[in-house]
Amino acid sequence: MSLLASFDIGATGLTAQAMRLNVTASNIANVESMSGPDGRPYRARQVEFSSIAKEGSPGAGVAVTKLIESNAPLRREYRPGHPKADSFGYVDMPNVNPVEEMVNMISASRSYQMNVEAMNVSRQLMLKTLDLGK
Repeated sequence: MSLLASFDIGATGLTAQAMRLNVTASNIANVESMSGPDGRPYRARQVEFSSIAKEGSPGAGVAVTKLIESNAPLRREYRPGHPKADSFGYVDMPNVNPVEEMVNMISASRSYQMNVEAMNVSRQLMLKTLDLGK
Protein backbone atom coordinates (compact mmCIF):
# COMPACT_ATOMS: atom_id res chain seq x y z
CA MET A 1 0.00 0.00 0.00
CA SER A 2 1.35 3.41 -0.92
CA LEU A 3 1.36 6.40 1.36
CA LEU A 4 -1.06 8.14 -1.00
CA ALA A 5 -3.52 5.27 -0.58
CA SER A 6 -3.44 5.82 3.17
CA PHE A 7 -4.87 9.30 2.58
CA ASP A 8 -7.72 7.80 0.57
CA ILE A 9 -8.44 5.28 3.31
CA GLY A 10 -8.32 8.00 5.97
CA ALA A 11 -10.65 10.21 3.94
CA THR A 12 -13.23 7.45 3.63
CA GLY A 13 -13.02 6.90 7.39
CA LEU A 14 -13.54 10.61 8.04
CA THR A 15 -16.56 10.69 5.74
CA ALA A 16 -18.10 7.58 7.34
CA GLN A 17 -17.59 8.84 10.91
CA ALA A 18 -18.96 12.27 10.00
CA MET A 19 -22.12 10.55 8.73
CA ARG A 20 -22.30 8.53 11.95
CA LEU A 21 -21.99 11.72 14.00
CA ASN A 22 -24.76 13.39 11.99
CA VAL A 23 -27.12 10.46 12.44
CA THR A 24 -26.38 10.31 16.16
CA ALA A 25 -26.99 14.06 16.49
CA SER A 26 -30.30 13.62 14.68
CA ASN A 27 -31.28 10.84 17.09
CA ILE A 28 -30.45 13.01 20.10
CA ALA A 29 -32.31 15.99 18.64
CA ASN A 30 -35.45 13.88 18.19
CA VAL A 31 -35.45 12.14 21.57
CA GLU A 32 -38.65 14.00 22.57
CA SER A 33 -40.26 14.37 19.12
CA MET A 34 -43.87 13.27 19.20
CA SER A 35 -44.02 12.68 15.46
CA GLY A 36 -42.07 13.21 12.29
CA PRO A 37 -43.23 14.55 8.93
CA ASP A 38 -45.02 11.26 8.26
CA GLY A 39 -47.04 11.61 11.48
CA ARG A 40 -45.40 8.62 13.14
CA PRO A 41 -43.04 8.78 16.15
CA TYR A 42 -39.36 9.14 15.29
CA ARG A 43 -37.36 5.91 15.27
CA ALA A 44 -33.65 5.83 16.11
CA ARG A 45 -31.32 5.32 13.17
CA GLN A 46 -27.84 3.83 12.90
CA VAL A 47 -25.36 3.63 10.03
CA GLU A 48 -24.05 0.39 8.58
CA PHE A 49 -20.46 0.34 7.34
CA SER A 50 -18.81 -1.91 4.79
CA SER A 51 -15.28 -2.33 3.56
CA ILE A 52 -14.32 -0.88 0.19
CA ALA A 53 -12.33 -3.32 -1.91
CA LYS A 54 -10.17 -2.19 -4.80
CA GLU A 55 -8.33 -4.27 -7.31
CA GLY A 56 -5.11 -5.59 -5.83
CA SER A 57 -5.78 -4.52 -2.24
CA PRO A 58 -7.92 -6.23 0.38
CA GLY A 59 -9.21 -3.05 1.96
CA ALA A 60 -9.27 0.43 0.53
CA GLY A 61 -11.41 2.18 3.10
CA VAL A 62 -14.87 2.16 4.53
CA ALA A 63 -18.24 3.30 3.22
CA VAL A 64 -21.67 3.84 4.70
CA THR A 65 -23.78 1.10 3.17
CA LYS A 66 -27.16 2.14 4.51
CA LEU A 67 -29.09 3.77 7.31
CA ILE A 68 -30.87 1.29 9.52
CA GLU A 69 -34.04 2.30 11.35
CA SER A 70 -34.35 0.69 14.76
CA ASN A 71 -37.18 -1.76 15.23
CA ALA A 72 -36.99 -1.55 19.02
CA PRO A 73 -40.35 -0.86 20.64
CA LEU A 74 -41.36 2.76 21.08
CA ARG A 75 -41.35 4.28 24.55
CA ARG A 76 -44.83 4.60 26.00
CA GLU A 77 -45.35 7.51 28.35
CA TYR A 78 -48.42 8.22 30.40
CA ARG A 79 -49.66 11.69 29.39
CA PRO A 80 -53.46 11.60 29.67
CA GLY A 81 -54.07 15.22 28.61
CA HIS A 82 -51.92 15.04 25.49
CA PRO A 83 -53.70 15.31 22.10
CA LYS A 84 -51.83 12.24 20.78
CA ALA A 85 -52.67 10.09 23.81
CA ASP A 86 -54.57 6.87 23.21
CA SER A 87 -57.73 5.91 25.09
CA PHE A 88 -55.63 4.79 28.06
CA GLY A 89 -53.67 8.08 28.20
CA TYR A 90 -50.40 6.75 26.74
CA VAL A 91 -48.37 8.48 24.05
CA ASP A 92 -45.88 6.67 21.78
CA MET A 93 -42.48 8.35 22.07
CA PRO A 94 -39.27 7.79 20.06
CA ASN A 95 -37.23 4.67 20.83
CA VAL A 96 -34.05 6.76 21.23
CA ASN A 97 -31.92 5.99 24.28
CA PRO A 98 -29.98 9.21 25.05
CA VAL A 99 -27.27 7.38 27.02
CA GLU A 100 -26.57 4.95 24.17
CA GLU A 101 -26.54 7.83 21.70
CA MET A 102 -24.01 9.80 23.78
CA VAL A 103 -21.75 6.72 23.93
CA ASN A 104 -22.16 6.32 20.16
CA MET A 105 -21.29 10.00 19.68
CA ILE A 106 -18.14 9.70 21.80
CA SER A 107 -17.10 6.56 19.89
CA ALA A 108 -17.67 8.21 16.51
CA SER A 109 -15.78 11.32 17.63
CA ARG A 110 -12.79 9.26 18.78
CA SER A 111 -12.82 7.26 15.55
CA TYR A 112 -12.85 10.51 13.59
CA GLN A 113 -9.88 11.77 15.65
CA MET A 114 -7.96 8.52 15.00
CA ASN A 115 -8.51 8.87 11.25
CA VAL A 116 -7.16 12.42 11.38
CA GLU A 117 -4.16 11.21 13.38
CA ALA A 118 -3.47 8.39 10.88
CA MET A 119 -3.54 10.91 8.03
CA ASN A 120 -1.16 13.19 9.95
CA VAL A 121 1.28 10.32 10.47
CA SER A 122 1.14 9.53 6.74
CA ARG A 123 1.84 13.19 5.97
CA GLN A 124 4.82 13.19 8.35
CA LEU A 125 6.18 10.02 6.74
CA MET A 126 5.93 11.61 3.30
CA LEU A 127 7.75 14.73 4.54
CA LYS A 128 10.50 12.58 6.10
CA THR A 129 10.84 10.70 2.82
CA LEU A 130 11.27 13.98 0.96
CA ASP A 131 13.88 15.08 3.50
CA LEU A 132 15.93 11.97 2.70
CA GLY A 133 16.43 13.26 -0.83
CA LYS A 134 18.11 16.46 0.36
